[in-house]
Amino acid sequence: MMERSGAFFSAAGFIRTKRDGGVWPEEAIRKFITGVTDGSVSDAQIAAFAMAAFFQDVNREERVALTCAMRDSGQVLDWRGFSLHGPRLDKHSTGGVGDLVSLVLGPLWAACGAVVPMIAGRGLAHTGGTVDKLASIPGYRVDADVAHFQKVVASVGVAIAGQTAQLAPADGRIYAVRDVTATVEQLGLITASILSKKLAAGLDYLVMDVKFGNGAFMETREAARQLGDSLAEVGRGAGLPTEVVLTPMDFPLARTAGNALEVEEAVALLRGEVGSVRLKEVIWMLGETGLVQAGLAADVQIARGMLDAAWTSGRAAECWGRMVQGMGGTWDGLGGEGLPGPPAPVRIPVLPPEEAVASGWRLVGVDTRRVGNVVVALGGGRSRPSEPIDPAVGLSQLATQGEPAAGPFAWVHARDEATARKAADELRAAYRWGPAEGPPPAS
Repeated sequence: MMERSGAFFSAAGFIRTKRDGGVWPEEAIRKFITGVTDGSVSDAQIAAFAMAAFFQDVNREERVALTCAMRDSGQVLDWRGFSLHGPRLDKHSTGGVGDLVSLVLGPLWAACGAVVPMIAGRGLAHTGGTVDKLASIPGYRVDADVAHFQKVVASVGVAIAGQTAQLAPADGRIYAVRDVTATVEQLGLITASILSKKLAAGLDYLVMDVKFGNGAFMETREAARQLGDSLAEVGRGAGLPTEVVLTPMDFPLARTAGNALEVEEAVALLRGEVGSVRLKEVIWMLGETGLVQAGLAADVQIARGMLDAAWTSGRAAECWGRMVQGMGGTWDGLGGEGLPGPPAPVRIPVLPPEEAVASGWRLVGVDTRRVGNVVVALGGGRSRPSEPIDPAVGLSQLATQGEPAAGPFAWVHARDEATARKAADELRAAYRWGPAEGPPPAS
């Protein structure tokens, strides 16, 4: 039993309500989350809470209440003391392979008049994390305190940093338990976890990039649609206008997968070099959605023109450089100087099967999750939150759908020869070649 505001609250009774198919009142949800935050609710009770939600589900009203309670478990950024030049706009992805979208989209939006306070996450399992990518830049303060983060946002228009212990701390504790109790996939808990952190950033608008496919957590479009609907409904119910875009993740999104390598590709795109047409199209699609949503563009055609102008004029690249400098980074890549740090010592090509080359086959499919796991095995990702990251390792020059089997379809960047050879074998097993009709699609 826990005492709250002069009244007793029973965590066990709270859990029993949902276990038996009942509905959680908003006040009870707030009391439970308070207990999660101050430690009076145990890990065992959090596990029972998550399992009860998993089997009995959480309705819209409960999801909104849970999201707001988790937001209020810590600090909510206050922007009233800052002279901001536009609406506060952010984007969140549900995760993928080669998903470097945030690194480009944040500066693009800032160059178009938005203010982008982006609280990003680290990678886990087969998906990469924006914070890990930025951490490959020497000096970049991904763990900057809130005051410094807000100062850079106000002066540059964009800053990207990791979640602090003060932002939605209840979410961190609940997620750690969900991760080891087979309850991560519960839709209502996913929704509250994502949105509580975004609400804590003090946003005006949010665009959600919900991935689906063999490289995404939501493997089918229908599952992604259900999550997207939940995020949109709960975000709006909690006072944060939320738009959702569904994007496929059946192939790596970029030409690279791995932290420093993805940063190099992102900066090359900001400089005007398009390595992956599909990557650029996803960034522009999300960018258009956000600009229209935030009232900065009347329609998607105008929004696309604004993005094109910010890109071709160099204003987006300038915002990137100022952000990196403001966050302590000593490398911005705008001069085309290559990777942000020392390269991996071993670099080997991965060739398609001889039969595919001789037959003139093209790339017809990729086990994208397996590709992400190759990066993890190289040391560029983590299977546990406490694992360190090697920023230099990963994959580059990845072939994409429809491209012919001719020459290397990837390069492996590794610490040693044996690890590189094993990674190359895994990649060969992950890529499928076959006959294809018509010209290959744009890369």
